[in-house]
Amino acid sequence: MKTALITGANRGIGLEFCRQYAAENWRILACTRHPEKSDALDTLAAGYPGQVTVHTLDVADHAQIEGLAQSLAGEPIDLLLNNAGIYTGPHAGAFDSIDYEAWAHEFRVNTMATLKMAQAFNSHVAGSSQKMIVTISSKMGSIAENDSGGSYLYRSSKAAVNMVIKSLAIDLKTVGIIAVVLHPGWVQTDMGGKNALISTAKSVSGMRHVISGLTLTDSGKFIAYDGKPIPW
Repeated sequence: MKTALITGANRGIGLEFCRQYAAENWRILACTRHPEKSDALDTLAAGYPGQVTVHTLDVADHAQIEGLAQSLAGEPIDLLLNNAGIYTGPHAGAFDSIDYEAWAHEFRVNTMATLKMAQAFNSHVAGSSQKMIVTISSKMGSIAENDSGGSYLYRSSKAAVNMVIKSLAIDLKTVGIIAVVLHPGWVQTDMGGKNALISTAKSVSGMRHVISGLTLTDSGKFIAYDGKPIPW
């Protein structure tokens, strides 16, 4: 049984990843900041006793990341899926109204946490058969695709995490770890809104198809849920 550790697993894209991978007989280490408030995730875990386990993790808390890694010492993790992320919103990211404290927090969650997770869990991933670190980014982090401006906080944090993964792909190649960033599309979640173009099921199904075909030659790439490359 292959194992996936998924952050931000209590709702939206993260929860759908848990559902789909559990249905494919993967072991799921589902991470959420507040397990006591994660009713949908708890219900899913109850349906897969022993296969889906819920773990407390705030990715902005480096001590919690290290503690979870230590508690899972020696356990291989085939897929480390960095899904947790925040979007403070346009009100805090417009040119004339930047909330700098919110920007720092967005970087801590969207960017720094990805590197910290890789540092903490690289031995778990290296000891698995699949050896994958996948981070959910966004086309809004593409410099080439930015033709509308604004959203300084979110755009910059996602552009930065793309660079983190590009460096990880180089630094971890010697131990056979594949590191990529995926664009999930504009998805109907709390973050994406009700006017988004695709469902979580379609987004995650597409990303899972991309993940299933990854090889070491793909490491360092920026790929959309439909398999198309995204320009940096």
